[in-house]
Amino acid sequence: MPSFLPARHYVSDHTRFIRDLLEKNPDLAKAQQEGRGLWWDKRPQDLAERRTMDEGKVAQPPYVYQTE
Repeated sequence: MPSFLPARHYVSDHTRFIRDLLEKNPDLAKAQQEGRGLWWDKRPQDLAERRTMDEGKVAQPPYVYQTE
């Protein structure tokens, strides 16, 4: 009876590529964290400023193309 489970020692091309990339560039993980910090992780003062900006928004009408 054939087994439909993947081979235990199979490593996909993508996995090999990522492993080789990380092996050749050991500082890549640190650079990735720095990039995440730049774009995604926000400091508390940025969040407070954003909250202030959100409070000042003008409500948009439900149908913006309707003439009054």
